[in-house]
Amino acid sequence: MKKKLRSHDWFGRKDKDGIIYRSWMKNQGMPPDLFDGRPVIGICNTWSELTPCNAHLRDLAEMVKRGVYEAGGFPVEFPIMSLGETLLKPTAMLFRNLASMDAEESIRGNPIDGVVLLTGCDKTTPSTVMGASSVNLPTIVVPGGPMLNGKYKGTDIGSGTHVWKFDEDMKTGKMTQEECTIAESCMSRSVGHCMTMGTASTMACMVESLGLTLPGAAAIPAADSRKKVMAQLSGRRIVEMVKEDLTISKILTREAFENAIKVNAAVGGSSNFIIHLTAIAGRIGVELNLEDFDTLGSKIPLLLNLMPSGKYLMEDFYYAGGLPVILNELKDHLHKNVITVTGKGHEANIKGLTECYNENVIATYDKPLIAEAGCVVLKGNLATNGAVMKPSAATPALMKHKGRAVVFESIEDYHKRIDDPDLDIDETCVMVLKYVGPVGYPGMPEVGNMALPKKLLQKGITDMVRISDGRMSGTAYGTVVLHVSPESAIGGTLALVKNGDIIELDVSARKINLAVTDEELEKRRAAWAAPKPAAERGYVNLYVKHVMQADKGADLDFLQGNSGSEVTRDSH
Repeated sequence: MKKKLRSHDWFGRKDKDGIIYRSWMKNQGMPPDLFDGRPVIGICNTWSELTPCNAHLRDLAEMVKRGVYEAGGFPVEFPIMSLGETLLKPTAMLFRNLASMDAEESIRGNPIDGVVLLTGCDKTTPSTVMGASSVNLPTIVVPGGPMLNGKYKGTDIGSGTHVWKFDEDMKTGKMTQEECTIAESCMSRSVGHCMTMGTASTMACMVESLGLTLPGAAAIPAADSRKKVMAQLSGRRIVEMVKEDLTISKILTREAFENAIKVNAAVGGSSNFIIHLTAIAGRIGVELNLEDFDTLGSKIPLLLNLMPSGKYLMEDFYYAGGLPVILNELKDHLHKNVITVTGKGHEANIKGLTECYNENVIATYDKPLIAEAGCVVLKGNLATNGAVMKPSAATPALMKHKGRAVVFESIEDYHKRIDDPDLDIDETCVMVLKYVGPVGYPGMPEVGNMALPKKLLQKGITDMVRISDGRMSGTAYGTVVLHVSPESAIGGTLALVKNGDIIELDVSARKINLAVTDEELEKRRAAWAAPKPAAERGYVNLYVKHVMQADKGADLDFLQGNSGSEVTRDSH
């Protein structure tokens, strides 16, 4: 017996509500036969001109619609809150959970049988996947794609990664403001998101490795016509997924999450991957803890030579063969036959797509760029619930380090003092930034990769150990300890660090410790006072009261789990 589509509860009715549901849709010029019981496909669009990385998604939506129509479906496009990492203050991460609520309720409350998620900039991917996971309909993701390689003075430049370099070059007089103005135009020369292995590219690789995209979708440049082809094919496929009742929960299994962790290590993915994948797991009901990222990923070799861990960019990755080549190199370490949106496993999906066309870009498993590259989890009295670090973007000589803490009590304190010539700091010190976690900022911004003091940059120092309860951009680099949990704003040990304290980092031992006695810490804790709430009203107030810590994915506690797709009451 053919399963009744959920859209039938809207468009298949013969009463006054059915008249309302169909009639008002017809004011858009929709013919009566669109309401004949065919699958209704929602196209969840994160397009916005305030999200530059996603500004081309209206064009992709049209291609998805074409595919849906070809497969006998009824496409309906709808917007949700769009999160642009480059413009949105105080940080797009503050609103990831809000956008996920927007996606969840828009999908559940409307006559949708399956959904296509159009994503791009960092938080648009996890937020939409989190929302869709809480509804559990057939779901496919179409990543918007990276920009074309930046080109400046005959060299390739990478979005994000070169921002930090240009900033340092201007501080040290290697680059003028006029040169920087030209370079920033050269860096962002096409539609699409960051073309480094920043968080946006990491999220695209994440959804492909989870099995939520068609094979090869992650690396196709946004400006390449094949991106439109992928969108059209995804439109066709989602109609079939509805007919097969291939819901997102059937794809997002524990094995799929394990695959994603290993792939992220192999591509040198962003440390933000940890916080987003953990949040998605919390929505779909898969048990995933911080230690899993270290246990499963830290021993995986780096195979992709891409900024910031390497030399090349996403366009080169695509021409070299894209993620299917990485999946093939990891084949002995992945769950190859867990189901994906194709209805098949990765092994079948990548058949005929495994040849590498540039071994300078994609290394082999036997001859990797770095033998062990995945993010590591650090614990100690400074981070009792854990902190994370990305070794592939760090300085090997600093992986075991002991230094004097130079403490910045807030981001404003950091900005005020960092370039003060009288700041008591040298390259052996450990920079500590407080109150930039989920509650403290609020929203956990990408400020963890603190720029070094100008006077040290002028000496030729390029890296120092830096510690915070915040995040850093996936485009960034350095020996940076991030996501310290519990955070300083709720009384974590980080709040108690003072100038001159000795901090010990030992990455191989997975330790991050403050060399202060328990008795002294208790004295400091007794004298510590929590900061005032960041907001007294609105979403930010709700966020601060309910956000979980970084090791739990920084989701809102009441959003854990899912509510399914059923809506039992009508609107009229």
